[in-house]
Amino acid sequence: MDAASPDQAIIISTGRCGSTLLSDLIAEQPDTLSVQEFFVPVGSWIDDRERLSGAEYWSRLSRPNPALSALFRIGFPPPEVRYPENGRWAGNLGELPRILATTLPKISSDPDHLYDTLAELVPGFPAQPVAQHHQMFLELLTSLTNRRRWVERSGGSSHFAPSLLKHFPTAKVVHLTRSWADTAESMRRHSYYQLLELRMDAFRRYGIDPFEVAADHPVPEEMKRYLLDHLTARTLRERGGDIGHYLVLCAFLANEAEQAIADAGPRELLTMTYEDLVEDPLTQLSGLGRFLGFDDWEQWAHRVVGSVETRPRGQDGHRFPLSRSARSRPA
Repeated sequence: MDAASPDQAIIISTGRCGSTLLSDLIAEQPDTLSVQEFFVPVGSWIDDRERLSGAEYWSRLSRPNPALSALFRIGFPPPEVRYPENGRWAGNLGELPRILATTLPKISSDPDHLYDTLAELVPGFPAQPVAQHHQMFLELLTSLTNRRRWVERSGGSSHFAPSLLKHFPTAKVVHLTRSWADTAESMRRHSYYQLLELRMDAFRRYGIDPFEVAADHPVPEEMKRYLLDHLTARTLRERGGDIGHYLVLCAFLANEAEQAIADAGPRELLTMTYEDLVEDPLTQLSGLGRFLGFDDWEQWAHRVVGSVETRPRGQDGHRFPLSRSARSRPA
């Protein structure tokens, strides 16, 4: 990494294990850019060796995410979406650029303006592989927000851990885990993971991803209701009925992360558990702040620790710890 480049860190997790909370608390550190839901929404092509121009790269960032568009259509978007109700695309969320769903609204109170700024600058990136575009993009965001480092966190990043560790070898890695039983219970009630489980099940049964199959490709009759244009909220909710499916999903994602970390051997690795975080948040946050290089790690930990609901080990943990601002929102 060039000496002028910002520090960088990646939080790897299965999702539904408190990683959003960590990202929100990290955002309270003034030198740190907390980048949320970036790699996973664009990560299906992080290993793409094709050289893209800056304009082609921006075209990918600014096009809608088909899965998210389907969830908007059926009125079942994931709670991580933070695009403002008065935003430019508020009346047409099916066409919302993927970078505007969560990433930019978590960084700026005027995400449309930040989007316009990026639309002017990113097409000027040189032709290069996707991973290098990602690096330049995150460095640009860090510079535009006058921060010293970026920390990226996406739910379900375990699935992309091999690529992330390969393409960001100098990044600090935070590996966050949670008990599989509690993670699976949370996954089965979350629309994104219901959708992910549906897609993985269809691929196991039919060898086809229903969200990527070509329009003229024949599909089994029983699979048609899983296609993008046929999916309904009822079909998706049915996917949450059997927790066993999500235990399998959780095990798969967790094992992917563990294997990737073992293979890559990141130079700087911090392993955290959800259970430790909610039992002793001050100790865990202090350790995280030191690991990420916060100059004010002790003050930061004391300042944000009140946003974590402590819970003795062994207590039912199906609910996530919430920040004070989240607690004030209606369910």
